[in-house]
Amino acid sequence: MNVLSNERICYFNGEYIPESQALVPFRDRSFLFGDGAFDMTRTFAHKIFRLEEHIRRFYRSMKALRLDPGLSPQEMIDITNTVLEKNLHLLSDNDDYWVGQRVSRGVMKVDGDNWNNYGPNVIIECLPMPLEDRAHYYRDGVPVVVPSVRRTAPDSVPPRAKAHNYLNLVLADLEVKAQNPNGWAILLDCNGNLSEGLGSNLFLVRDGEVLTPQERYVLPGVSRQTVMELAGELGIPARECDIDLFDGYNADEAFITSTSLCICPVSSINGDSIGEGVVIGPITQKLIDSYVAMVGCDFVQQHLDRLNGSP
Repeated sequence: MNVLSNERICYFNGEYIPESQALVPFRDRSFLFGDGAFDMTRTFAHKIFRLEEHIRRFYRSMKALRLDPGLSPQEMIDITNTVLEKNLHLLSDNDDYWVGQRVSRGVMKVDGDNWNNYGPNVIIECLPMPLEDRAHYYRDGVPVVVPSVRRTAPDSVPPRAKAHNYLNLVLADLEVKAQNPNGWAILLDCNGNLSEGLGSNLFLVRDGEVLTPQERYVLPGVSRQTVMELAGELGIPARECDIDLFDGYNADEAFITSTSLCICPVSSINGDSIGEGVVIGPITQKLIDSYVAMVGCDFVQQHLDRLNGSP
C-alpha cells in the first residue's frame, strides 16, 4: 500500500490504514448512542506508559458494558505497539502521543440493509499530545470550577467504565468554559461530594494527607493509581474518601491527575485560592518529582517549553 508519510496510521478492523480511510458507518451504535468503550494512555519519550494496566482497565470497561472486541488483551497490546511504531517517524524528539483503543458495539441492524459486517468496530490510534494548549496550567495552576451538572450516578451508568458516552462530562465542561475559558470542570457526584472532571481525577492535600474521591463514583485513572503508589513509596498518607466543597475550600494543596497532564496543581476552586497561593505545594511537588523520576521524562518542563509557542 502506498501510504503518505505525513499521515498517521491507525488499526481499523484488522487492517493498518491511513486515518483518513478509517470510516465508521453512520448507523454504528457508538455514533447513534455512545454505545462503546475506549481507553487512552500516553508516551513518555516515545515509550508507552503502563499499557498493560490501561488494557486491563479497558477490558474491565468492556465487560461491564457487555462488549466483545474479538481480540485478546495480548493482541490488543501487540497491535497498539505496532500502531505506535508506524507513527513514531512523525514525532519530533520533544513530542509525545496519546495512544488509544476504541471499540463500538457495531452497526445497528435495519431491515433491507446490505451491510455485511455487524460485528464490533475496533480502532487503535495515536494522536499528538496537546502540550502547547495546556502548558499554562503548569505555570498558573488549574482553576477548578464546579458546574451545576452532577456526575452520573453509579446506579445509572457506572463511572468506572470508560464509555464513549461522555455527554455528562462534556455538558459540565461547556458550562464551565462559558464562564472561564481556562476553567476546569470538576463535578459533584449524586451525593454532593466532589468527583471528577473530563478525563481527570481530583486530589486534595490536608494536614499532610492526600485524599481522593472514592472509586465507586469516578473512573479509576491509571495516573490516579500511580499517584497513590508513589505516595506510599514516599511515606505520604493517601486514601479514598468522600470530599466535599468544604474540604476543597480548606485544602492545603490540590491537584488533578490525567493521562496527559500526569499531575498538575490546582490554583483555585470556584475562585477561592488554594492553600498559601503558591502554584505547586510541597507535597504536590514531591509527587511530581517522583513521577518524573519514574517515567524518565520531565512532563512539567515538556509543557512549559511550549509556552509562547516554543518548540
